[in-house]
Amino acid sequence: MYKGKKIAAMIPARKGSKGIPNKNIIQLNGLPLIAHSIIQAKKSSFIDKIIVSTDSEEIKKIAENYKVDVKGLRPEELANDTAIMYDVIKYEIANHQLIENGFEIIVLLQPTSPLRQTYMIDDAIMKFIDENQESAVSVSEVEEHPIFMRTINENMQLEKLLNVDSTIRRQDLPKYYKVNGMIYINRILDIFENYTSLNDNLYPIIIPKGYDIDIDDMDDLIEAEKRMVKYSSELNEHTVSTEKGK
Repeated sequence: MYKGKKIAAMIPARKGSKGIPNKNIIQLNGLPLIAHSIIQAKKSSFIDKIIVSTDSEEIKKIAENYKVDVKGLRPEELANDTAIMYDVIKYEIANHQLIENGFEIIVLLQPTSPLRQTYMIDDAIMKFIDENQESAVSVSEVEEHPIFMRTINENMQLEKLLNVDSTIRRQDLPKYYKVNGMIYINRILDIFENYTSLNDNLYPIIIPKGYDIDIDDMDDLIEAEKRMVKYSSELNEHTVSTEKGK
């Protein structure tokens, strides 16, 4: 809870996956992939309830090992390749009676973003509430700048993505960001009462460069393991400085 508002976190983890079979339970740094997101959520100072939404008995058991209650398996129509996340969230809001139990905010944490850190979640929650934001989504600065990107039209000619002059010094380029899928924050009533395109959430949660990896294939998994080692000292320093600030 933060400033009197009850907050739920949802971690969606279906068993189906094309890039990596059983992706959400594959081992990363000695833990099932989904466990990293569960641990991050459990360490949060503000999250009052964690929901793991799954159609898998094995994932359900992992969640329960971390003392996360899974209230039944997700229906098949919400676990196939055509299911959309909005419908899954709306289902779990009703399934866990979040509105009836006074919850106001839901935080979506996708398990394919294992480098996400608890301080990122808590900082985003505080900003969301302090600034009375309508909705928020994590973003990271793009490496390949869209000002230099082109499409090819039917006449086989190059067309700019952005209608601006690309003759510009790199240091003068405006910053552009991509949605990275690590953190989504929405008001529960907004989700329940109206269709919401989560990737179109309004306010940015800016994630430091390098933490935004999204596990889709084995190369991503290997890279995530490397980055966990690379950033471990930085994360320890952040934890120490946070503790001193309390």
